[in-house]
Amino acid sequence: MTIKQEHLPITTLGHDDIRDAVKAINAKYPLEYWSEKEERQEFPEEYYRDFVESGFTTMTVPEQYGGGGASISQAAAMLEEVGAGGGATAACSTVHSSHIALGSIIKYGSRELQDKYLERMVAGDLVVSFGVTEPDAGTDTSRIKTTAVRQGDHYIVNGQKVWNSHAQRAEKCLLLCRTTSRGEDGAEQTSGMSMLLVDLKVPQVTIKKIAKLGRNAVDSNEVWFDNLPVPASDLVGEEGQGFRQILASVNSERILLAAECVGMGRWCLERGVDYAGERVVFGRTIGKNQSVQHPLADSYIQLSAAALAVREAAAAYDAGAPAKEIGRLANMAKYLASEAAFRTADAVMQVHGGYSFATEYHIGRHWIELRPHRIAPVNNQMVLNFIGEKVLGLEKSY
Repeated sequence: MTIKQEHLPITTLGHDDIRDAVKAINAKYPLEYWSEKEERQEFPEEYYRDFVESGFTTMTVPEQYGGGGASISQAAAMLEEVGAGGGATAACSTVHSSHIALGSIIKYGSRELQDKYLERMVAGDLVVSFGVTEPDAGTDTSRIKTTAVRQGDHYIVNGQKVWNSHAQRAEKCLLLCRTTSRGEDGAEQTSGMSMLLVDLKVPQVTIKKIAKLGRNAVDSNEVWFDNLPVPASDLVGEEGQGFRQILASVNSERILLAAECVGMGRWCLERGVDYAGERVVFGRTIGKNQSVQHPLADSYIQLSAAALAVREAAAAYDAGAPAKEIGRLANMAKYLASEAAFRTADAVMQVHGGYSFATEYHIGRHWIELRPHRIAPVNNQMVLNFIGEKVLGLEKSY
């Protein structure tokens, strides 16, 4: 029993060549590959290189910088198929990890900074982590304490970050830090933050891997900076405008994350339908039972709705809609897709019964790796706050 191809929840239309190319790469990496990478806590370098060489890791980079000049809709199609390939969040994180740093350097970096780093970043040779979250500053980014103090032609950085992905293998980190104190001289609380491109593989930086429940093929880390000197020329954009610069990338990030979630949800749903159509209990396939059939049907409906939300958000982004409208659509897409995908994985766990805990079925791996998307990069409660305040016009609740 399989879902007909034309009935699958799809986030974008008209990008079959992109989808086929990604499927061809995925076909080279069986489910056992991902189990092995997870067990060994080993980065999927071979998979990453295939995507670099195919141009997918830089497909949204403008052509004048060596990228593909693709639209967000095209990138969504690509990442949806990455998610649908069985590699779960580990695969998605492997492919999309370069997008934020690349986009920031292109949009805000000086010509000197671009000449210094961009070629290696586009080639996939310079790995850049992204450092925002701190132990006491998660959702409330304005409370970060990592500082960068200007001394002549350098900044001196001190502080701590947490949940930095790829810091074990990255050479650089795009770091958000305070160049002035929070609310100094009556300024907005989100003012005074700046982005610096800093070294990681130096004595002034300590990196410790975080032990996690899943997605161990891609490392997450605590990072400490102790009097780290950073050339002032490695400031990204304007001093004090780092928070606003980050905001400029969040809508595209949420659209692409939503596309990944739809892809992972698709993978889970197909496995659930297949198993329900084959597994025989009490002399009949379990898919005949409404208690099994209805959760799968509900998952299909929710994933389909999420896919349509992603499609609308991506189309608005590509059409140059106002930022407020894109924000509304991107946040809704992220919310719907992350909720639908995890609930699909949970329903499919139930369909598989005890076998859902057997690693050979790979359902549990998806279940674990989908759960964090309801938390990050923005938790779904904050999405509801955003909709309540900015869309419905209710009073700010936090």
